[in-house]
Amino acid sequence: MSQQRIYISESLTEGHPDKLCDQISDAVVDHLLMQDPCARVRAECVVARAIVFIAARFASSANIDFAWLARKVIQRIGYDHPDFNPRTCSIITSPLALASRAADQFDTETLTDAQIEAIPARNQVTVFGFACNQTPERMPLPITLAHRIARQLSRARKEQMIAGLMPDARVQVGVTYKGLTPQSIYSITIEAHLDEKRAPDPPALLEAMVEQVITPAAGDGAVTIDARTRIAVNPEGPYSGGPMHHSGLTGRKTAVDAYGDYARQSSKALSGKDPLRIDRIGAYAARYVAKNIVAAGLAAECEVMLSYATGLARPITLTVQTFGTGRLPDHRLSQLIETHFDLRPAAILKQFRLRHLPAAHPNGFFQHLAAYGHFGRNDLDLPWEKTDKAHLLESTA
Repeated sequence: MSQQRIYISESLTEGHPDKLCDQISDAVVDHLLMQDPCARVRAECVVARAIVFIAARFASSANIDFAWLARKVIQRIGYDHPDFNPRTCSIITSPLALASRAADQFDTETLTDAQIEAIPARNQVTVFGFACNQTPERMPLPITLAHRIARQLSRARKEQMIAGLMPDARVQVGVTYKGLTPQSIYSITIEAHLDEKRAPDPPALLEAMVEQVITPAAGDGAVTIDARTRIAVNPEGPYSGGPMHHSGLTGRKTAVDAYGDYARQSSKALSGKDPLRIDRIGAYAARYVAKNIVAAGLAAECEVMLSYATGLARPITLTVQTFGTGRLPDHRLSQLIETHFDLRPAAILKQFRLRHLPAAHPNGFFQHLAAYGHFGRNDLDLPWEKTDKAHLLESTA
């Protein structure tokens, strides 16, 4: 008999200080790429109290006002607290403008195979992609539920369904598994920053959270809440959230950005990096491969590991694990991937049109990935979430 286990994953609303920093960093990426598709940038953000610090190293012909961008993101998120708001917060910037390199000035739309081969990875990294059959998004159930609840919590704040909600909240979901199959929702914990002057008392708050947030987000799936699910709201008392009370940093929530604690992910940050950074786009490509393997019916769970070395275009390692669920041996799936997927950096850029996505989305593209996950998003048209190679894989296998 398979042993029961509990997997826990966390999601954060867009007002959490770490997610605020991710969104500001990716707003910098969006802004530069909208004007200059060949821009190179690495942006970091720190927030604490009423101070926002942005460090950016970039090479681009584009004009950029870092302080204006940061205030725009803070306003969009909804911070209007006396101690932290877009009008009065102090923004400190440390930009380093570099000369553009001729090697970066290429049109991804017209690249030949030889040109793609000549564009190597510029740093070394091991990235992971994962997919499974637990949800329609082909994501692990704990992180999917956590994101759904966090998004519904944000909606409840914006639509004033629950009085006193502030932008910062965190959601933790535990799911009981038997083998690889989710059995029940073990626990849901919400820590929400509240304006204590307007917030309901604890019993009324718990009731409102269940009715307005948890049930709409997690009450209608194949695995849903029941009488045994442990639900807690601010279990340690009032939650002191936002930059007014604790600090934030770009790239600190890699598990939230990826697959939760169910599957492996690189320790590298995804936000604040232009699309030529292999530690970002390699993770997108690995997810694309894994999702197509699962969509083709070749495995119920699939992890793809890619390792890149500086100066080489092709990944030096491509490893597949299907955890005993594969219709074919894992080494055979690796061969199929090598045949049908081009995982060189410039090829990923070309297929996903990553340099041109911000210009196609005037309200920003990458900054909307910075909260609620980079994978399994039904609200965004993400090229790495497509399953357009599933039929090819199935017919070849």
